[in-house]
Order: sequence, then structure tokens, then C-alpha cells
Amino acid sequence: MKTEDKIQKQDTEVNPITRLDYPDPDVIRVGDCYYMVSTTMHFMPGGEILRSYDLVNWEHAAFVYDRLDSTPGQRLEGAQNAYGKGMWAASLRCHKNVFYVCFVANDTGKTYLYTSESIAGPWEKHLIEGFYHDCSLLFDGDNVYIAYGNKDIYITQLNNELTAPLAGGLHRLAVSDAGHPGLGYEGTHFYKINGKYYLFFIHSLRDRWMRTQACFVSDSIDGVFSGGDVLVDDRGYCGQGVAQGGIVDTPDGAWYAVLFQDHGAVGRIPVLVPVTWEAGYPVFGKDRRIPQQFEVPCEKAEYVYEPLVQSDDFRTESGLSEEKERERYGCYGLKSVWQFNHEPDLQLVRQDTERGVLWIETGKICQSLLQAPNVLTQRMLFPCCAGEVTVDASALRVGDYAGICALQGCYSMAAVTRREDGFYVVMKGRPAADDSLQAVSEDNIEGTEREAVRINQSTVRLRLEADFAQMKDEARFFYDDGACEAYSGGVWRQIGIAQKLHFQLDHFTGCRFGLFVYATEATGGRAGFAKFRYDTVLKG
Repeated sequence: MKTEDKIQKQDTEVNPITRLDYPDPDVIRVGDCYYMVSTTMHFMPGGEILRSYDLVNWEHAAFVYDRLDSTPGQRLEGAQNAYGKGMWAASLRCHKNVFYVCFVANDTGKTYLYTSESIAGPWEKHLIEGFYHDCSLLFDGDNVYIAYGNKDIYITQLNNELTAPLAGGLHRLAVSDAGHPGLGYEGTHFYKINGKYYLFFIHSLRDRWMRTQACFVSDSIDGVFSGGDVLVDDRGYCGQGVAQGGIVDTPDGAWYAVLFQDHGAVGRIPVLVPVTWEAGYPVFGKDRRIPQQFEVPCEKAEYVYEPLVQSDDFRTESGLSEEKERERYGCYGLKSVWQFNHEPDLQLVRQDTERGVLWIETGKICQSLLQAPNVLTQRMLFPCCAGEVTVDASALRVGDYAGICALQGCYSMAAVTRREDGFYVVMKGRPAADDSLQAVSEDNIEGTEREAVRINQSTVRLRLEADFAQMKDEARFFYDDGACEAYSGGVWRQIGIAQKLHFQLDHFTGCRFGLFVYATEATGGRAGFAKFRYDTVLKG
């Protein structure tokens, strides 16, 4: 590495990093490279791992799995789904040149352990007997422990094969937050640093909802853990606390935490926090507050990162190595910026790379958008973003809908639909009962149609704009019925209403762009999607 590649950027505003929904982060360093894993819930492929050389800029490195257990819920069969479930809060570790990713799935009730000799994979799937909520692995000499729980935090020693608790091994209650009226200790991260054992947690204040970060320390793994809150701060943003995540050191010995902060409907976004040590106890930020500006490491100043969200012409680059191709096109041959809403049925998805069109066929009757398989999604960007796509609806059947949506429990969408008398552009949405975090009722009722406009052709360009600044959380839809090619100054017409977006517990993820087609009367129709454009400028 050149000397000039290893510098310190001083007085830099970095937060929030990624500006995208990457909740429950865990982070490690291998050499001069940092890796981060986060919760991917019901989306497939899952277990996304990001890579960075400065803890600020991140790019996609790998997906851990294409499919989990292929259950009816994970495959969106009938009325079943896995929304808000699936993979939660993974632990990422590297021990003796082997990478480990451990997590539970809240739909199957299982604990999964994936291993690989390379971050790029292939990853091998294993199961650990038991269910370990928000777990964290610790390799300590010849022993392996898993810390986990909610309110009551346990440490359990695993056997050498990491398949079950060790018979006669350590199993103890380490810390308890019993009686907490809100969110008790969870989101465990377990470390051994300079001979001491550290447990980091998230919880909420007792008198109001605000996430805070706590740390407990012990001189031995079977000793008393003592501690308390180490970070109570909202960065001046809407009373939303910063907490839950991993800590990591730089090659030069500086320490940082990667935590997350709620940003409303766009999701839970990582935040970088400098960490120092006083008498063996961590000090987060300055006086338990995150500085607006601080130094960040920069190991490869000239490194060019692949964007985490991108436009897509649905063509693929040739001549790549096998590893680079898997990294860049790890979503079943599509760009890795995409994930499907559940495990896809790839027999119904075809990419015409010559024409640059992604064709998706309907395979079941749906009562609402949320039942639609093969919804292709990208994360939405804070504080605002827009997505637009050209939809070829010529092969739709009567009752089909194809378009772009803001995917969440209270979804909204613009679509082309085919009716008995021709094609229409419609805007639909499902309003929330209130602004609370509580999940909306799980039902199969279609959203309310806000407007329908008759059109004279079957190819339409649609646009979705989302504004998340200061938790405004609003989506607007537009169409250009004369734009068969990429938008180049055509006339955008707004359709429907500006719909409020929500982060709620039914999906438990940030709102996403979704490209979809679904049938309400007969299967076999299909839609083509072309020239997807990701924009950061709002026109409406």
C-alpha cells in the first residue's frame, strides 16, 4: 500500500452512512478491509455483506444465501408470507481464516450458521440446536460461546462442532433488564478485548421511546457483568436514538461503532460513532453524544466503490471473473442492488439481455400487491429519491397490474392494468390506521384506487418519488404515456394522491422500490420492465 493511501480525513461529516436501510449491523475487520452484515428479513437473496476500507463508504460484497428453507411462507405460496420475519440480526465473525454468519429466522424458529473460507462464498449452511434471539458469537481460545436474549441475556457455550450447546458447558444469565416497560436489552454483541469480556445491547429509555446503547463488562466470562448506558443521543434528528451494532478497531488501534438510527419510513440507517476507552470501559462519542464532525480512517483513498443503489438497463457485463460476476450479479443473475420480496419463482422471470428487458409472468391469482411473487426491489435513499421504469404491458391479461410501488405494509403503487375496454394507468394505496409502529392487520384486501386514466397504448413510463426528509415520508406517482424510451424531458403527469409512508412492524423494513406484476383473474400474463432509472432529484 502506498503511503499516501493511508491517511486520516479530519473534521468530516459522515453520518448517516449508506443513507439506506441496513439495520442491526455487525462489523469486523480483516486486514485493512471492513465487512458489515445486517438484517435482510424476508428478502432474497439474503444475508447481504458489505465491504469498506474507511467505514464510511460501503459496497456490496456477497449474499450469504439464495434461499433459506423454501417454506410456503418464504415462497409466498397462496396467502402465506414471511413479511417481517426471516433473517434477523446476524453475527459476523472471522476465526482462523473462516468466516461465520449466525442468525435466527423468526418464521422457522431455527438458528442458522453459515461458514465460508472466503467472504465471496460459497457459504455452507448449518443449524445450531436451539433458538438464540439476536445472537453474537465469541471465539475464546478453544471455546466458543453464543450470547443472546431479550431482557434476560444468556451466555451459552457451544460444542466444538457448533451444532448445539456443549454438554455440561457454561450456561448462565449474564445481564437482566427484567421489568423494563418497553424495549429491554437485546441486540447482543459479545467481545473479548484485552482480557475483559464485553456485552453491548440496545434498549429504550424507561420513560419514553428512544433507543439507547448499553455496555456491560466483566473480568471473566463467569464473573459479574456491570455497566449501563454508553450512548443516549438522537443526533438532533426527530428524537430517534442511535443504538445496536458492532464495534471494530482500525489497523492503527482506533475504535469505532457502527450502530443504526430510525429514519422513519426509509428505515434504519447505520451511523458511525468514534469510541475511546477509559479504564477499560468504552466511551461512545464525546460525553455520550455523537460529534457532528470527527476523524475517520481511510486506508485506500483512491478506491472507487460500486454504488449500493443503481439504475439498470437489464443487460449484463461480459468478461468478468467468476468471483466478480457473482459479486456484481448475485441476485439470480440480476444486479446485486436488487432483491426479490421473497424467494422468487425463476421459471416466471426472464431477462432479455439483448433488448434490455426483464420479463415477469404471473403464476397465481392475487388479492393484493403483497401476495405478488417476484417483486424486484431496491432500497430507497435518504433523504429523497425517485425511481422510474418503462413498462411493456402488451402481454397483460384482463385484471393484471404491472408497475412500480413503494413496498411496505401500507403500500402505494402506480401501474398499468388491462380491463375489458383497454389499458389504464392507475394509482392505488393502502392507508395506515395511524402512525404507530404497530403492524397493520394482515389481510388480503387490495388497496384503494385513487385515480384511473385511460391510455391508448400498452407501453408507459412510470415514476415514483419519495421524500423522507425530517420524516415527511410521502410518495407521489407520475406517468408519461408517450415515453417508450428512457425519460428525456417528456411530460410527467401526476396520478393519484401523495400517500403517507410508514415504518411499521408488519414488514419491519424500510420502504423499497418494487417492480411488480400480478394477476387478479387469470394467470399467464406477463409484463416487461426496461430502463430502470434511480434518481436523487425530485421533479414533483
